Amino acid sequence: MAFLNRSDAGRRLALLLEDLAPEHPVVEGMARGGVPVAFEIAAALDAPLDVVVVRKLGHPNQPELGLGAIGESGVHLVNAPLVEQLGVAEDVIAAVAARERTELDRRLRVYRGDRPPVPVGGRTAIVVDDGLATGYTARAAVEVMRRRGARRVVLAVPVGPPGAVEALGAVADEVVCCEVTEQFFGISEWYVDFHQVSDQEVARLVAVAARRRADDDDDPPLDEPRADDGAAAWSGTSGAPLARPVEVPVGAHRLPGELSVPDGALGLVLFAHGSGSSRSSPRNQSVARVLQHAGMATLLFDLLTPDEARDRANVFDVAELGLRLATATTWVRSTAALRGLPVGFFGASTGAAAALVAAARPGIDVRAVVSRGGRPDLAGDALRWVRAPTLLIVGGDDTVVLELNAEARSRLQCESRLEVVAGATHLFEEPGALEAVASLASAWFTEHLAPGGAPG
Repeated sequence: MAFLNRSDAGRRLALLLEDLAPEHPVVEGMARGGVPVAFEIAAALDAPLDVVVVRKLGHPNQPELGLGAIGESGVHLVNAPLVEQLGVAEDVIAAVAARERTELDRRLRVYRGDRPPVPVGGRTAIVVDDGLATGYTARAAVEVMRRRGARRVVLAVPVGPPGAVEALGAVADEVVCCEVTEQFFGISEWYVDFHQVSDQEVARLVAVAARRRADDDDDPPLDEPRADDGAAAWSGTSGAPLARPVEVPVGAHRLPGELSVPDGALGLVLFAHGSGSSRSSPRNQSVARVLQHAGMATLLFDLLTPDEARDRANVFDVAELGLRLATATTWVRSTAALRGLPVGFFGASTGAAAALVAAARPGIDVRAVVSRGGRPDLAGDALRWVRAPTLLIVGGDDTVVLELNAEARSRLQCESRLEVVAGATHLFEEPGALEAVASLASAWFTEHLAPGGAPG
């Protein structure tokens, strides 16, 4: 199974689409199954979400056999060779199309009400479904975008067979697919959870996305100074970086964080806290201040909502935490003040495993990882896919974790180093221990993120 659910598929697709964020695209989820996937992509790209409704024209005696598809804006496609082969009369197709048109109109009223479609004229439209089978409904959705005047149409799907992906490549300007596989026996086979999406779920996701966009419009852009920031957007009167509150969009959640950007930032370090901790971790805050003085921007944010954090299963769900860190990386890179900065991850305890899982994901360009008292062993098979230089810092008296780090390092295939802080325990509470961690981390990030490396 490639995907846990449609949300997981959307987050993975978003990583492949992040280069489109500067084009300010419109994300169009194909109702119904494509909308939860599209919701995640729209959140990651900070793009508007809309729904595009198309309907398959099924054979009267074999509804799963598609004779074509219809869509909004009068789109009507027929698989002429198949219709001719089966000898289906034109009036039969017309009757099927009329019935499906009635259902299409009903769904539009439920999903949009009186709201007009999001304008796509002259823009990039990303059409999203939960998978490709024959591809006829996707073809109809692409045609809907063409008729609305989209400048460019990108089709994004989690999975599909090579034939369908290749065929749609001749229709869309680009097809982005996580899994192109000959081992394709149906879209549902590629999901752990492939429940039927309801009209209510589609309407709710579209409404949540619209409210999120409206809330964003009420606030100044992330890279612009707020009215109470004073003359400088990111620095106080002393030139020291300000910790600016931000909200990181991850799916339907907006996770609180603190973003600090020193003048002339050399890189950006995202922090992944450990179990039972948060963005307010005094140890991570202390390390972040040292990194800021070394010229690094830092983002500390909560990986879970308060309700999620109460469930210990979520706290140790390293795969989900890694996905959220990767999503945050995609989001923060869309900020003008940070665009182009090399990125590093700093993880503590279970957060170190999440950082390594995120670093192993395709499309995440992370240049360095630092683990403080971490559990890299929890990253599992992801360890062998990490390419970023990785520094593992462990207390000398934290013997069990030291053994786990040594074993995990043996599985890494990237540049790596294990640094032991003599006399330190797991939380580095001993005098001078945390300062040693901050110094090691600062040197590692300076070497691998700053242009020209560490000063000689």
